[in-house]
Amino acid sequence: MAMRYLRAARENLHHLKCLISHTTRINKRSQCLFSSAAQQRSAGDENNVDDSEDEPGKTITIRMLEMRASKLEEQVQDLTARYKKALADSDTVRRRTQKFVEDAKIFGIQSFCRDLVEVADMLAKTTDSVSEEELGDQNPTLKNLYDGLLLIHEQLHSVFGKHGLQKMTPIGGKYDPYQHEIVCHVAADGSEPGTVTVVTHEGYQLHGRTIRHAHVGVAVESQD
Repeated sequence: MAMRYLRAARENLHHLKCLISHTTRINKRSQCLFSSAAQQRSAGDENNVDDSEDEPGKTITIRMLEMRASKLEEQVQDLTARYKKALADSDTVRRRTQKFVEDAKIFGIQSFCRDLVEVADMLAKTTDSVSEEELGDQNPTLKNLYDGLLLIHEQLHSVFGKHGLQKMTPIGGKYDPYQHEIVCHVAADGSEPGTVTVVTHEGYQLHGRTIRHAHVGVAVESQD
């Protein structure tokens, strides 16, 4: 819509400038003809008076056309500024929409990933609950079942990695409220205060965004 108005204003301005130019040329030709005729005629007093009376009218017409051209130029500049602003706003909306679509593609599985990490937790707890004594040669069925669960657990984490889901490794790092949730404090004992020393519940990130905070214990200075 703005582009159509801008094009029409420019066309009107162009036609008006052509009209002003044409009127000016006609005026100059009339002045030349008038000058030549004035030199040749001997009784031209009356004609001179009539021509001189036409000059103010021609001048007023040119001024009116120039004023109209000036207004049209202002309209063209205003429409051009509006058109550029509309283009900028459209580009902003396009980039925001594109970012929204990209985020939806990446993080659309966020809820699904939260449920999957719970499955991974159960597998880890199951395998950790089996002692080495129970995995002896006297119980080959349990050993085969245990090995199968380990393979499933490894394969599950491999699938996590393909889709950008990573387990956090906070041990030894600084406490980050965006990634960790403090559940206890531990005496420093050589560790720097504020350092994560214990993990009671694994945390996960999806493409760098925390989807589950790690439950951690943070080192603090002991008070003697």
